[in-house]
Amino acid sequence: MARENTCCFTGHRFVGKDLSIDLLRRGIEYLIDNGVDVFIAGGALGFDTICAGEVLLMKEKYPHIKLHIYAPCNNQDANWSKKDCDIYKEILKRADLVDMPDFSYYDGCMKKRNYKMVDSSAYCIAYLNNTVRSGTAQTVRYAKSKGLNVYNLAGKK
Repeated sequence: MARENTCCFTGHRFVGKDLSIDLLRRGIEYLIDNGVDVFIAGGALGFDTICAGEVLLMKEKYPHIKLHIYAPCNNQDANWSKKDCDIYKEILKRADLVDMPDFSYYDGCMKKRNYKMVDSSAYCIAYLNNTVRSGTAQTVRYAKSKGLNVYNLAGKK
């Protein structure tokens, strides 16, 4: 996996009505048209799940693209609803690569996962509407500091 051909996703668990799925699709297709063939999602609820689903749908049109899931720990879904767990398991099953550590949740494992996704990527598609105190804001700041092209879809139509 070449960093210059890789895009990661970062976003909030709770996604507002301001997220345009059409804009997300166009962004992913634009990157594919420009040589990106690996997309990394963190496997979390909300934006991560939406993005993973869109990449899996796009694999029908672009079979060469890959979905990688970088989970923060082996029990990320421990307190999720059955429906959300079922969706997560289906994404894991259909992903081209699942990087899931063998440790359970600890304070800091999400940040470690987020930074690993950024360090593996040249692009970042984000859904960031809270720029002060969130893991997404921290990840976007880190991505910008590492020189990634960051596209924030929050509030854009």
